[in-house]
Amino acid sequence: MIKILQIALHNPFPFINSVLCGGGNPEQFLRNPAQSKTRCFLNHFRQFSKPTHSISVVLLLLCRQTPSVPNPNLTPVRGERMLELRLVQGSLLKKVLEAIKDLVNDANFDCSSTGFSLQAMDSSHVALVALLLRSEGFEHYRCDRNISMGMNLNNMSKMLKCSGNDDIITIKADDGSDTVTFMFESPTQDKISDFEMKLMDIDSEHLGIPEAEYHAIVRMPSAEFAKICKDLASIGDTVVISVTKEGVKFSTRGDIGTANIVVRQNTTVDKPEEATIVEMNEPVSLTFALRYMNSFTKATPLSNTVTISLSSELPVVVEYKIAEMGYIRFYLAPKIEEDEDETKP
Repeated sequence: MIKILQIALHNPFPFINSVLCGGGNPEQFLRNPAQSKTRCFLNHFRQFSKPTHSISVVLLLLCRQTPSVPNPNLTPVRGERMLELRLVQGSLLKKVLEAIKDLVNDANFDCSSTGFSLQAMDSSHVALVALLLRSEGFEHYRCDRNISMGMNLNNMSKMLKCSGNDDIITIKADDGSDTVTFMFESPTQDKISDFEMKLMDIDSEHLGIPEAEYHAIVRMPSAEFAKICKDLASIGDTVVISVTKEGVKFSTRGDIGTANIVVRQNTTVDKPEEATIVEMNEPVSLTFALRYMNSFTKATPLSNTVTISLSSELPVVVEYKIAEMGYIRFYLAPKIEEDEDETKP
């Protein structure tokens, strides 16, 4: 179960004591190795918070309902497993890496009988990315047992850039090896290249992300969402996303002024991917850091549409479908701005 905790900047411990620790000692709770993810958030919170700030950050904390423990079903590839995945649309994998490599440095790719996946947080432990490529989307898919391969995403991206946009990409990992091989085949089979990369030992936790019902879901052209985020970033640092029955409004405020962009629901267009669809159970208005939103929009080449799911009690989910074989989802906790009038003496 995911909990979103709003912690007052001046003194978080009474809240931690009552909610997380069940009335126990918060320092003793934070020393518990099973709460490493909570400890990371709080360390980040202590490092960057200042008493003079008028903004309190809503932190995504994974509490006792989902303890931070390694996934027992995934074991290192070294000396035990065999993997071979052949992807005809090799450019999809290149686009996936371009979308996440600036957000996540090192991550474990998990392979099972159902698909090839990744789940990782950014270095600041503010955003989370979840990737799934289903096994049926590959031309050939062999994964003898569940395996986990630690990779540096920038290095992986460098190797994938050596392939052509139309190349077929095959990923292979052999028993007894601490490397992974990327093989690139041209469509005419007249050129075959292979690149070998060393694997890494990465401590990671597979976090349970439950399905949730959101107050509002917006589906819109991904290119339009990317342009909105880029334009607003030139004015301010945060974006307020407000959803009403009239449509969705993106707003920002900065030193040079303000900006508001309203996108109304439009389902009458000839092409479905150009439609804007708003499903709303109740109005929602939440604030997010634009630098993260702009990072998420690097996944725009993967899909013509983007789905934004919002609820006042949950992180926003920005989802891009990957053809018919999977998705990439970004999770980001909102910021809560205090009423400026209340802070005035």
